[in-house]
Amino acid sequence: MSMIFFACVVRMRDGLPLSASTDFYHTQDFMECRRRLKTLALQLAHYPGRGSTEGGDFRIYFSSSGNVACMAICSHQCPAAMVFCFLETLWWEFTASYDTTCICLASRPYAFLEFDSIIQKMKWHFNHISSSQMESSLEKVQEELEIQPPVVVTLEDTDVANGVVNGHTPMHLEPEMIFTRHLLFFNCEAPNFRMEPVTALGILSLVLNIMCAALNLIRGVHLAEHSLQVAQEQIGNILAFLIPFVACIFQCYLYLFYSPARTVKVMLMLLFICLGNVYLHGLRNLWQILFHIGVAFLSSYQILTRQLQEKQSDSGV
Repeated sequence: MSMIFFACVVRMRDGLPLSASTDFYHTQDFMECRRRLKTLALQLAHYPGRGSTEGGDFRIYFSSSGNVACMAICSHQCPAAMVFCFLETLWWEFTASYDTTCICLASRPYAFLEFDSIIQKMKWHFNHISSSQMESSLEKVQEELEIQPPVVVTLEDTDVANGVVNGHTPMHLEPEMIFTRHLLFFNCEAPNFRMEPVTALGILSLVLNIMCAALNLIRGVHLAEHSLQVAQEQIGNILAFLIPFVACIFQCYLYLFYSPARTVKVMLMLLFICLGNVYLHGLRNLWQILFHIGVAFLSSYQILTRQLQEKQSDSGV
């Protein structure tokens, strides 16, 4: 008897289903579980990266990172470590197949229909593989679950969330939940994710970005030192140097390390740099402004085109 009955990939920000396995089950309990899965998918941004919830005779699991989440409906007998190993593998396969831009631009449900067959094959494989064949991966995931247990979402939580989505009831988020949500968006540390090797053009963009950051810092500090007894009009110019300095440094970080919501952060940093340099018109000539903005665009392009490295399987899966 199969233990993983259904699996799907959804977009984090709005719960849009991107791809899913073929649905062979039409019992009342299973259809009710599917309904709760859809409701939960709309609220995944409120929860940490791993979690589960009861769904009648079934259990729903989810694992999310960046702008993609993988979800599965399983039997109660299915070990949690095995399900999260399956969801993690599914996440790596999907993010290796499609870049962030394609995922963000998807406008209709199941836009990546061709990936359905891969989900189906992977689901079949995990349902028939023996525990001994993937013992090392299961042990690793089990250790992670013991260190940081997955969140348990109750049926009441999903019902409240469903009311919020349909505009029927206000939802009160506990301070811890609000903190978790913001942490998921702004957290830049993802030590388990490996990026593709840096390119020569990427190294050039880093060098130019560091040069721009240094120029902004030097000019900003110099202007601040000579403006202590000057009218406060200079404060805007000082900030126009220092904010792009911080943005340039953060652009370097985004290129070197994986970060959730990377596209949004890249656009914000680019906006700060462009606005800062436009504001400095008069203190900088046109060519200097174009140089700084050009470097910012080059760095943004390099960040968005450097993808996650496909995970190397070490479990025989």
